[in-house]
Parts: sequence; structure tokens; C-alpha cells
Amino acid sequence: MIMSEPRKRYEHNRSKIHPLMFMLWISIASLCMMFAAMTSFILVREASGNWLEFTLPQVFYINTGVIILSSIVLHLSYWGFKKGNVFLYRSMLPLALILGCMFVVLQYKGWMDMNGMGIYLDGNASGAITMVVSGLHAAHVLGGIGALILATLHAFMLPYKVTETRKQRFARTVTYWHFVDILWIYLLIVFINVL
Repeated sequence: MIMSEPRKRYEHNRSKIHPLMFMLWISIASLCMMFAAMTSFILVREASGNWLEFTLPQVFYINTGVIILSSIVLHLSYWGFKKGNVFLYRSMLPLALILGCMFVVLQYKGWMDMNGMGIYLDGNASGAITMVVSGLHAAHVLGGIGALILATLHAFMLPYKVTETRKQRFARTVTYWHFVDILWIYLLIVFINVL
């Protein structure tokens, strides 16, 4: 009885946010600073002259719809997981994964469309910066796809059971995926305004 008292006090005083979720938020804050620095660089570079203005390929706009839809679908899966709707949980999760993969494929198509317009990675700064920044975003999406693959494996290989550990793990996946979704919308707005 005496041994459990300090433990109870420790658990009571513990922060309400899970340590791994806290680490994710720190990582997201770091990524926000990195992409904000890139945005500043884009604005400074655009103002210095020799900036080629071009129209973004249509596929970048289609991509935006794909990643927003994937975020909605993933959130529905998470909601189904928490509410005990196994069908919604297990059907929406692979769909979110497929849409995430589709985003990366369409992103690649966008780069190829830019090449078709005469815009290359080693060409004018505006095209190169657009490719590099969108490529860095795509790399972070690939990280999210890895998390979605793991979540999908858990959904189908483990018996359905809502535990705090599984709920926290899924919540981190959803949070990260929403972040890359919002980040892409932000980057698209930047590209529209500077190109």
C-alpha cells in the first residue's frame, strides 16, 4: 500500500499528452520552421530577379484533392476504430494508404509535366526550387505512407481491440498525416503566389 502511493502521485502529476505525441509535435514544429525558412528563401529569391514565372501543372491541383480526401478517409478510419465500427476502420484505412500512394505518383507526374514545359531541376531557380520543396514534402509523405502501412498491417493482422497503446499509435499516424496534408496546401498557396 505504501509503495503504490508515490506511483499514484506520479501518474496523477504526469502530463496529459503522451510522450510520443509530444515528440511528434516537436518534430512537426521543427518541420514547420524548416518549410517557413524555405518559404522565406523563395520570397527573397523571387525578388532578386531572374525568376521564371510559369503555370503549375494541373496535376498539382488534382493532387491537393487527393491528399485532402486521404486525410478525410483516414480520419473516418480513426473514428471507426474508436467507436467500434470495425468495417469503417478496416475499409477506410487501406483507402487512405492508396490515396497517399496516389499523391506521390501524381507528384512525380507533376514534375514530369514541368520537364515537358522546359522546367528542369538544373534550370531556372523558380522551377528548381519548386521541384526541391515539393520533393521534400513528398519525402515526408513517404514517411507517412510507412506509418499508414504499419497501421494497415495492425488493422488486419491483430484482432480488433481498442487499447490505449493502439489508440495513441493510431492518433500519432492521423496527426502526422493531417500535418502533411495542411503543409501541402500551404506550399501550393506559396507556389501559386510566386509563380
